[in-house]
Amino acid sequence: MDIKTATAEELQTNFTQYLGFVMNGGKVIVTNNGEEIGRFVPRSRTPLTDSLYGILKSKADPDKTREEALREKYARTN
Repeated sequence: MDIKTATAEELQTNFTQYLGFVMNGGKVIVTNNGEEIGRFVPRSRTPLTDSLYGILKSKADPDKTREEALREKYARTN
């Protein structure tokens, strides 16, 4: 994996170029005052992220789904 280092200001100024780099599998280490403050990395593909992506990609409303799940979890039983 190719790795680049960029200051936060440089990343902001050249975001499109760094975005393309990451979309092609690269990783960018973001620094501020010489200290690493974050990383800009491609989305990892795992069975869990794929399954979550499948859920969120559907036409289901995530807020409604969450609300229904919480209602079911905390429903009072008489």
